Amino acid sequence: MTHWINTALFGIYPYVCLTVLLIGSVARFDGNQYSWRSQSSQLLRRRQLIWGSNLFHVGILVIFVGHFGGLLTPVAVWDWLGVSHTFKQITAMMVGGTAGLFCLVGLVMLLHRRLTDPRILKTSSFGDIAILFLLLAQLLLGLSSIFVSAHHLDGSKMVLLMNWAQHVVTFRPGAADFVAPVSIIFKCHLVLGMTIFLVFPFTRLVHVWSAPIWYLGRRGYQIVRTKRLGA
Repeated sequence: MTHWINTALFGIYPYVCLTVLLIGSVARFDGNQYSWRSQSSQLLRRRQLIWGSNLFHVGILVIFVGHFGGLLTPVAVWDWLGVSHTFKQITAMMVGGTAGLFCLVGLVMLLHRRLTDPRILKTSSFGDIAILFLLLAQLLLGLSSIFVSAHHLDGSKMVLLMNWAQHVVTFRPGAADFVAPVSIIFKCHLVLGMTIFLVFPFTRLVHVWSAPIWYLGRRGYQIVRTKRLGA
């Protein structure tokens, strides 16, 4: 049973999430382009929004680049460059931890702003709030994994996670076997990360795909009306 669950979560679930991510994003862009935005409420508590948003985005970009490069760069490339697993492990902990703290502070500011201002809360959907809490949980798991990594600075567990990710993206069998011996913290971090991919197309996160040029080709117009006081 344990082997089956491990295979389902880390051998099958990644492909379910990636399929929904890609097909769902394309379908949403094709069918409802005006929902393809971050739905900003930037006129309210603007200073808190700027600080929170900047800290969050700087942190999340560093984390994304670090995860993407760290997990998907073949081990042979790092060996060829002369980068030891220990050095890579410690660098990932330091850079990732710093970026994670930036991201965490920004995200807490954004959550506080959204939940404590009645006007912003009233215009927030369930999905707006839920995705922020999902990101918060994922950040806390990621930061917690640093303390686990400190107990194996040889980078052995990091290599297992790299092999898992590279087997998944290259459609090689046996990916789930690499995850079986790692800490429950890493497993939860992976599952929640994949779940964020799964819900991605149905949230405001879709604006990550956007470049300004896409707005030039959108069909129709947005209508903005003023509301008189007392109306």
